[in-house]
Amino acid sequence: MSAEVEEMLKRYQGIKNIVGIIVVDNDGIAIKSTLDNQMSVHYAGHMQTVTEKARQVILDLDAANEFTSMRMRTSYFEIMLMPHDNFFIVVIQNPCD
Repeated sequence: MSAEVEEMLKRYQGIKNIVGIIVVDNDGIAIKSTLDNQMSVHYAGHMQTVTEKARQVILDLDAANEFTSMRMRTSYFEIMLMPHDNFFIVVIQNPCD
């Protein structure tokens, strides 16, 4: 992981509504996380699937575009997904605080 990613993690951790941050490799394994192990594995596996499907949808719609980020809102959280070359970052935020 680069120093740029470390700096981004520190910046996100400073935001009060952030519940957790997970860095996941392309195999769906959590490399670094601010959550406990069980939650990290849970989110990493599901977000890997979402990342793969989102990339495929973007390519199917317009091959000139690429998947750069996604923001999803659930009943409890907002989940931001930011793919990079060899990993992706999942930021879980509580929008109600």
